[in-house]
Amino acid sequence: MRSDTRQNAHLTYRANAGAGRHGWLRLTPAYSVSLVRRYAAEMPPGSVVTDPFSGTGTTPLAAAEHGLTGQSLDVNPFLIWLGKMKTAAYEPDHLRETRRALAPLVHRAEELLPEASELWQPELHNIGRWWARSALDALKAIRRALDVAAGALPPGGRDLLDVAFCRTLIASSNAAFNHQSMSFKEEQAGDDSALQVLDPDAARAVLETFRREAGTTLANAATPLPGTARVLYGDSRDMQPAAGRLTPCDLLLTSPPYVNRMSYIRELRPYMYWMRHLRRAEDAGRLDWQAIGGTWGAATSRVRAWRPPGPDAEGVPEPVAGELAGTQAAIRRDGGRNGPLLANYVGKYMHDMWGHFRAAYKNVRGGGRVVYVIGNSTFYGNQVPAQEWYAALLREVGFAGVEVEVIRKRNSNKALFEYAVSGGRA
Repeated sequence: MRSDTRQNAHLTYRANAGAGRHGWLRLTPAYSVSLVRRYAAEMPPGSVVTDPFSGTGTTPLAAAEHGLTGQSLDVNPFLIWLGKMKTAAYEPDHLRETRRALAPLVHRAEELLPEASELWQPELHNIGRWWARSALDALKAIRRALDVAAGALPPGGRDLLDVAFCRTLIASSNAAFNHQSMSFKEEQAGDDSALQVLDPDAARAVLETFRREAGTTLANAATPLPGTARVLYGDSRDMQPAAGRLTPCDLLLTSPPYVNRMSYIRELRPYMYWMRHLRRAEDAGRLDWQAIGGTWGAATSRVRAWRPPGPDAEGVPEPVAGELAGTQAAIRRDGGRNGPLLANYVGKYMHDMWGHFRAAYKNVRGGGRVVYVIGNSTFYGNQVPAQEWYAALLREVGFAGVEVEVIRKRNSNKALFEYAVSGGRA
């Protein structure tokens, strides 16, 4: 195991911010395009690169940028939409038409501001904590103007303006990113009282932010991609898309959810509510349950009730099974009221990943390679060595030459690192 104990910020999501289409949406758990490009650059022309945990589409987009064929899977409809937008080819004429439509659209949104209180807004809990009234009214006006203009926009135009809208809604929000997961700025920790304050100048400033973000998004979209990519709906546990089939790949490159109970649905909820992928809180729980590692909302009770497969099912094999059981027992013992929940969470996570590794082996060509970027975790002082368990399970399904490389130190916790677990298929 090679070691790198530096935090290496350029190998995190921070590297994506100024990287064209890669910077269209911030998701803190996303991995760095710098890392993905390093692997993609090693692949010969014509190679197929697969990411079974598509997320924000970093892998298929980087593959297409290098002239390769990218393909990815996800169960989150918002991330599938985002990945498709980031990897699409946009006609210059359509981009010019969309630019021409932008000024009238912003003007229409400004005309809607006086009646914005009557316009649709998402059923996001305590929405006044997210946006002051001036910002919320502006977002509602932009949303309505986009809906009205949708039919008149050229192909791809509405989607690109929706990307700009997503960037605007988070830029104008009270969200803070000074922690691992999205939180709120301290001065905005209250309730809906902020909705009582209306500032027309602040509302118009949000419209100007949208105009600026749309210009940046359209400029990014104008850069052609030498390769191609597709983002499909599918479960990483079986890697069988709902429509079509995956092409056997030369490189499977991915960063699955870490074993740290971070919910992608929770991190994405402002976008997903405004884009109407979520309408009620229970929708979020149902979707989170479908994802590996999801325990947010209603998914929590389902994880609490989860039990390992019966004796006739293919459970996690030794030697991981013994270590896993011991780790679960320690978490259950030391975690107080939440110990049983988190012990179940770790167990379900590894059972799900075992299913994925079996499917992954079938989807890699002979001579192909896999790279998993994954972090370890701790619960109540108990280590969850995901990188070691990944390596053992990759060997178990048949991958050879499995190695674990330390990529970086993740934060001030001296026990937490990010690793690349790799192997090849003969």
